[in-house]
Amino acid sequence: MKIYLPDNEQARQQALETYRILDTPPEIAYDELADLAAQICGCSAGLLTFLDDKRQWLKAKCGLPPDLTHVPKEISICQATICHDDLMYVSDLTKDPRFSDSPLVAGEFGLRFYCGMPLISEEGYALGTLCVIDFEPRELSFEQQEAVRRISRQAVAQLELRRRLRERDEMLAELDKARAMAEAERSKSDALLLNILPPAIAEELKANAKVRPRFYQSVSILFVDFADFTRHVEAIEPAQVVHQLDEYYSTFDEIIARHRLEKIKTIGDAYLCAGGLPEINRTHAVDAALAALEIQDLLAKANRQRERLRLPLWMARIGINTGPVIAGVVGTRKFSYDIWGNAVNVAARLQAAADPGRINIAEATWNLVKARFTCEPRGSIEVKGKGPTPMYFLDRIRPDLAADPAGVVPNDSFWRHQGHDRQLRRRAGKTVG
Repeated sequence: MKIYLPDNEQARQQALETYRILDTPPEIAYDELADLAAQICGCSAGLLTFLDDKRQWLKAKCGLPPDLTHVPKEISICQATICHDDLMYVSDLTKDPRFSDSPLVAGEFGLRFYCGMPLISEEGYALGTLCVIDFEPRELSFEQQEAVRRISRQAVAQLELRRRLRERDEMLAELDKARAMAEAERSKSDALLLNILPPAIAEELKANAKVRPRFYQSVSILFVDFADFTRHVEAIEPAQVVHQLDEYYSTFDEIIARHRLEKIKTIGDAYLCAGGLPEINRTHAVDAALAALEIQDLLAKANRQRERLRLPLWMARIGINTGPVIAGVVGTRKFSYDIWGNAVNVAARLQAAADPGRINIAEATWNLVKARFTCEPRGSIEVKGKGPTPMYFLDRIRPDLAADPAGVVPNDSFWRHQGHDRQLRRRAGKTVG
């Protein structure tokens, strides 16, 4: 039997693939169209089929065995139908030289009658056929033939609707995927922003694309700087220096977060943080003092281990000052939350005037913490740009208010001391000890 191929066979098969109809489960919409065509024409079977490069695949088959799923393309009669754009009608296949020797006609199947209409897509490709068949020769009226044409158009409409629904679902899936990706990216951006800015400041920046500078009447600034850092840099490989700083700064981050301080920035080996901003509170000086004691205790324990291993010691000077500052966000591409004011400069000077391993605090800070901490007066020390400045070494929590011998961890009495401070009392039990 001669094999018939449309002139646009390659493009036709590519078009057929876009519908993704081949080898799909039965669908009642197509089954009913094939059944309707068979009933109108009074035929034994109605078929709705699609032809790929090797076979004629049966999407719907009214009147044929359920296990019959396809016919080899080389013996298919529908292969001739898709080469035309109108009905192919053969009342007796045994008398048509094109099909008389087909195994479907001459063999056991015994096909005798065929009427098929190509399923032509919106782009003009014959994707398959709607056909009726019988095992006896027969004639169809004009109305029956016209019905086959109309039902084929309904089949194409159903096929186009199916494709559009699938494309819509795929588009919605892509939108969901894009939305999920955008949400994930937004979450990453938010997390990155929160790494750089305090939560309240990050929210204001996202809402308004800018942050209004604010004046704070009283905050406590804590300045940490490693002594003899230049000597460390010269004696240790650069990667090891960075690793050590990262380890210490990461632990500092945990300590200050626990004591409600806000990290401002690091400048080489210097670490700057502050309490009482951006959320105003009454305990910032006490918080800064507790954080400073914990930092020095951390370094002291680490240095005892390093001393046993004959490694260089990392000693820090810490300065704390309390006073007014202006805080805000600078930069448009790389945001930075920063603070300005004379109080910041004094904190840096206090740090520079401290002894390694000691905490040096200003008189303003001392007045706010002296009831809870043991401090050592240093008298007035010359500060560049400020003149003689009263200073104190912060030694420890008062013995009667400490939960540990080193005087680093407060006990419950520490929070009950000066009981008018309800904010401090609410924190009782949330601190170690």
